Amino acid sequence: MNIWPVELADGDVALRPIKLRDQRAWREVNRRNRDWLRPWEATVPPPPPGGPVAQRPTYRQMVRHLKAEAHAGRMLPFVIEYQGRLVGQLTVAGITWGSMCSAHIGYWVDEAVAGRGVMPTAVALVVDHCFHAVGLHRVEVCIRPENLPSRRVVEKLGFREEGLRPRYLHIDGAWRDHLVYALTAEEVPEGLLARWHRSRPRGGTGAGTGLSPEIK
Repeated sequence: MNIWPVELADGDVALRPIKLRDQRAWREVNRRNRDWLRPWEATVPPPPPGGPVAQRPTYRQMVRHLKAEAHAGRMLPFVIEYQGRLVGQLTVAGITWGSMCSAHIGYWVDEAVAGRGVMPTAVALVVDHCFHAVGLHRVEVCIRPENLPSRRVVEKLGFREEGLRPRYLHIDGAWRDHLVYALTAEEVPEGLLARWHRSRPRGGTGAGTGLSPEIK
């Protein structure tokens, strides 16, 4: 299996590399979900006295950065599709090798598809890819304690809660505490997607979808 670029899919949920031509669909989903996304979005902290004011990148700058990081082996930047339509973004970032072999996951999803199992399926697909194809040993997701929908996603997938990181990331205009959830490869030898399928109620949609605090 290729490590990158790669496309992953399970039923109606698919992940593929983000592209410049996704700009119109990406912007449309973001525009409709401004209120839904804003409380969990990464923001730029104020500069030190006399320092330069950092600006949020444009869409094209963001995609070029993500693609460069992917080619360097430090990120896996996906868009999420549901029934063929772009509904979100998921990035594996901070890929570290050596004695750690670890990464963290950030994601967001369209409120219109929340509750259909889209995000748990996407996370499970990516975790399996990280463990079985990329060769990572550990993945983590850091979530604001107030973000209950996102916490339900990782909890229903069986991520362990490891503790609180005070003032960990600059989110929605301030330094925010985050809870750390993690999995190691030994905890899901059969694959996280297989475990997710077994845990879903028969005939139900599975865990509700939610947002992680980072959009990378």
